[in-house]
Amino acid sequence: MTAPPHALRLRSSAGRGTLLAAILASGMVFLDSTVVNVALPRLGAELEATVAGLQWTVNGYLLTLAAFVLLGGALGDRFGRRRVFLLGVVVFAVTSVLCGLAQDTGWLVAARFLQGAGGALLTPGSLSVLQSSFHPDDRGRAIGAWSGLAGVTTALGPFIGGWLIDALSWRWIFFINLPLAVAVILAALRWVPESRDEDASRSGGKRFDVTGALLGALGLAGVTYALIDAPARGPRSLPVLLAALVGVLGAVAFVLVERRRGEAAMLPTGLFTSRLFSALNLFTVVVYAALGGFTFFFAVYLQNVVGWSAVRTGLATVPMTLLLLVGSARAGALSARIGPRLPLTVGPVIAAAGLLLLRRVGPGSSYWVDVLPGVLLFGLGLTLVVAPLTASVLAAVADRFAGVASGFNNAASRVGGLLAVAALPLLVGLSGGGYEQRAELTHAYRGALAWCAGLLLAGAVTAGLLVHRPPRQAPPA
Repeated sequence: MTAPPHALRLRSSAGRGTLLAAILASGMVFLDSTVVNVALPRLGAELEATVAGLQWTVNGYLLTLAAFVLLGGALGDRFGRRRVFLLGVVVFAVTSVLCGLAQDTGWLVAARFLQGAGGALLTPGSLSVLQSSFHPDDRGRAIGAWSGLAGVTTALGPFIGGWLIDALSWRWIFFINLPLAVAVILAALRWVPESRDEDASRSGGKRFDVTGALLGALGLAGVTYALIDAPARGPRSLPVLLAALVGVLGAVAFVLVERRRGEAAMLPTGLFTSRLFSALNLFTVVVYAALGGFTFFFAVYLQNVVGWSAVRTGLATVPMTLLLLVGSARAGALSARIGPRLPLTVGPVIAAAGLLLLRRVGPGSSYWVDVLPGVLLFGLGLTLVVAPLTASVLAAVADRFAGVASGFNNAASRVGGLLAVAALPLLVGLSGGGYEQRAELTHAYRGALAWCAGLLLAGAVTAGLLVHRPPRQAPPA
């Protein structure tokens, strides 16, 4: 691999400034994603939100992020990675302020949709500017530093967010993004060099697939609306049936359009001729659905039933994040030696055991006796999964498709969480203001964790039957 012109070195001021911009930008997104669930009980009470309002607060963001993240990467390649990265930061900051100023759930949900679109521009850009800007000799260390420090931000997020919620207001988990965004913009303008994919620019639109992104968003939106609105309107009501039909037709049209565009598509469907790639992404949806459903219910339950503060609730899952930080590299090395099948089969089983332990938590529960063991098991299971899954997805396709494969797998994880948050309240009978009623929420929480444990076990079966060691050189799609 040759160095780009004027490639940055990690020890230079420009290299450190570029790394700082990428870390702060990623930290802003990670902070938002880890603390919004903690804020749900407070914002729900203040805005008089129903369960559907809480679901859309989470899913509005996830929907646009999942639908447009691949398009965001393609925009950066064509129009300039720094330019699109900065645009994402500005959109994310402005919409964060709109979220914090929300006076009702409609306002908040609309702002969250826009915030997800900003995240779709920002998320791929924070890594691509490092990949394209640094000298090959320093690129690995820069990305490693970005990953590690972004992980520290993720670990600190629940504590910082919980403190802001208790000391000030839930609104400050959004307002805190503004000074972070200003620091990112100043650092990026000062130090981050511009770069783009010259082949994409000359091709006049290769991998620039707006139609596919819009159809994907339409499919996700229709299915999500149907699942969220079904408890209130009834599963056979006309709006729910129409939304489900629009979602299914949007998904079918997305597949047909992507197939017709071939390798110029946002998502080349030829990738799915690799059975391993298909199996790994199915596994991703199932496992991350369990993670999304657990985090949605756990934060609300600890505050509204167990009676914990927001900061204590935020700290409850910090050991899980620390396990991921410390153990992911070791799990990746283990997978490289023995293959991914065993870690991807055993990990979900351990995580499912943790969720079954956490079903026992209730009023008067001790953190050390009742909560921590389940959190540790769940975190250990995820640690065995995350790094082997990422490495196997990249190894399952030809090298030239590594970027789109990674982006799609990232989107698949978001879709898993999106569908879980939409479907689980329907499956466990939670609707309206039921999250404020202790008995109703307790019943729903225990049912939801049982469903999440079942999803994890389904993931383990999928891995055991369909996942194998990737070939040394994956065939082209």
